[in-house]
Amino acid sequence: MANKLASDNNNLFDQKPRFDYPIPMPLAEDRITSRYSISAYTSNDVTINEKKYQQSLILSPEVLVCPSPINSIDDLNEHTLQAVLDLNPDVVLLGTGENQIFPEPKIFGLLGEKGIGLEVMNTGALCRTFNILVAEDRDVVAIVIQS
Repeated sequence: MANKLASDNNNLFDQKPRFDYPIPMPLAEDRITSRYSISAYTSNDVTINEKKYQQSLILSPEVLVCPSPINSIDDLNEHTLQAVLDLNPDVVLLGTGENQIFPEPKIFGLLGEKGIGLEVMNTGALCRTFNILVAEDRDVVAIVIQS
């Protein structure tokens, strides 16, 4: 039996591959067709459509709220989040500067009970993630907190 298995394995290697390599794969560049996209960021500012912003802001693919009612993690509450909720997101990205700072659990609950996800990250990660989600045509809102 062992000899039969060994000979079967040899036959597997002798078979012609099912594909001719290399397999051509068309590549398409993602084109962001929204009104707003993030083009750069530093520890002090975020560049949206080639304009630098050094203050906190709320951003969706079609709306920019600046100045923002949310200027620190402590400003997050049902009242200040209304500007975000008015934009009807499926997911909210919260950028908290250079370091990831989590809001109180009740903030997750406020959004969660409305079926909205909250992702907390540093601002650099927010900028990259926002553009990816916008390119995927997702209903995303970013809260950028600049200190």
